[in-house]
Amino acid sequence: MDDTTIFRGENPPAQQPVNPPPPPPSYYQEEERGEGGSKVSAVIKLLLGLLVVSIVFFLIFIFVLPNFGTKEEKLTLNYWGLFENEEIMNNLISDFEKENPNIDVVYERQDIKQYREKLTTRIANGTGPDIFRFHNTWVTQLSDTLLPLPSDVMSVSEFKKVFYPVAQQDLVKSGAVLGVPLEIDTLALYINSDHIKAQGLTPPVAWTDFINVSRNLTVKDQNARIITAGAGIGTYDNINYAPDLISLLLVQNGVPLYNISQEKAKAADAINFYTSFSTLEGNVWDQTLDSSLLSFSKGNLAMYFGYLRDFFTIKELNSNLLFEIAPVPQLPERKLNIASYWVEGASVKSKNQKESLLFLTFLSKKETQDKLYKLQIQNRGIGQIPARSDLGDSLANDSLTLLFAAQAKDAASTFFVDGTFDNGLNSQMNSYLAEAINSILGGASSDTALDTLIQKVTEGLASN
Repeated sequence: MDDTTIFRGENPPAQQPVNPPPPPPSYYQEEERGEGGSKVSAVIKLLLGLLVVSIVFFLIFIFVLPNFGTKEEKLTLNYWGLFENEEIMNNLISDFEKENPNIDVVYERQDIKQYREKLTTRIANGTGPDIFRFHNTWVTQLSDTLLPLPSDVMSVSEFKKVFYPVAQQDLVKSGAVLGVPLEIDTLALYINSDHIKAQGLTPPVAWTDFINVSRNLTVKDQNARIITAGAGIGTYDNINYAPDLISLLLVQNGVPLYNISQEKAKAADAINFYTSFSTLEGNVWDQTLDSSLLSFSKGNLAMYFGYLRDFFTIKELNSNLLFEIAPVPQLPERKLNIASYWVEGASVKSKNQKESLLFLTFLSKKETQDKLYKLQIQNRGIGQIPARSDLGDSLANDSLTLLFAAQAKDAASTFFVDGTFDNGLNSQMNSYLAEAINSILGGASSDTALDTLIQKVTEGLASN
């Protein structure tokens, strides 16, 4: 019998159970698998985040950090002035700096003695100012120093619209503007109020009137020595602004200062008229007297020729002196005056030319010059005439400056001018004029003196 046994009627033997399929994963098993997937995802996210952060930091490093924490660097403009009060000028400058916070302007008030030489020397060696003040007659002497104003900063047509004709003649050269005047001043006639009222006289309008009034105001002792001079005119060395006054007579008489020989006879007439006040019988002035400014301040001179700026000097010398100011006498049908004024310019050697021109533009504005005029009144009781001729409304209640402004409309400039201390063209020309006047006072003929004057002036102008 084989090993196979057949069972009948009995339960067959149990089969060996087949391993059942694994049960479905439990909750805990699913969570375990999910945690593993989350870790992978988190790593990927972390890497992406690090990449983004790296890119952001790279961009910050390249584009942001170079400028982070650094303010726009300020530049400084050095500004040399002469007469203006520091407090007044800094008040104006603060307005400019508010409009231009990246620019500082440092105002330095200079001594007028040897100022021109110091200015040109310092600019030449690169240590000079960016902006500086110069006299209206110095344009030729400073031709290599002055920075022309581009037309987009100040066009010639714009300049001519708002500034007096004399400034146009002096400062517009070769189609460009070379400077911006803040003020303008003209020669006028100061009159001692007590003296003229005591004689029942009125200020002279014409030169013929001036002759009579000056003689009537002259008081002499029994030896014909002048006690009270009628007018400060006729000599050279003791007359303040003698060259300006002689220039006035020359231009009023139709003499071109740059070509005196063209009208030599008229020039001789003007010079003879000038010296006659100290040489003829009935003289009203002589060489023994104090300077005309000092004599007037002491009350020993009835009529004095001076500029508006002399108002302060006279008041300082004698605060009790009563005086009035009148226009200079004129010839019939020829109204001309003499102007002497200062101008603000920019240096060609400035490292900040754009900003310097921006500051000059600011100084030329109507609002700036109007404020300067009002600040001067607040500070000293009187303001210089604004250089802008369109500021008439500001002068409406000021008869004194209205007088000077009216004279400025008909003014000419002259290289025969006192008070610039330039040790250059002005001083040179004045010395020639002094020689001519003093030689006439010494007895020489006016023709001889004039011939010498013309020769020296011609040579002097050619060399400058």
